[in-house]
Amino acid sequence: MDLLQAGVDRAVIALWLGHESVETTQVYLEATLAMKEQALAKMTPSQTKPERYQPGDQLLDFLNSL
Repeated sequence: MDLLQAGVDRAVIALWLGHESVETTQVYLEATLAMKEQALAKMTPSQTKPERYQPGDQLLDFLNSL
């Protein structure tokens, strides 16, 4: 996490750790609380009202046929 926070690319971290791919390295890279707070601070609240999802008739027909 220190390398990631210092700006080192994930691909470089994966190479240093000997991982086959960046996806393998991603398992070990968890955001710290400070990183989460910074990300949330950049967000703006949505002005839309949350609504419940209503599936269409085609989807319901398909699910009922299973």
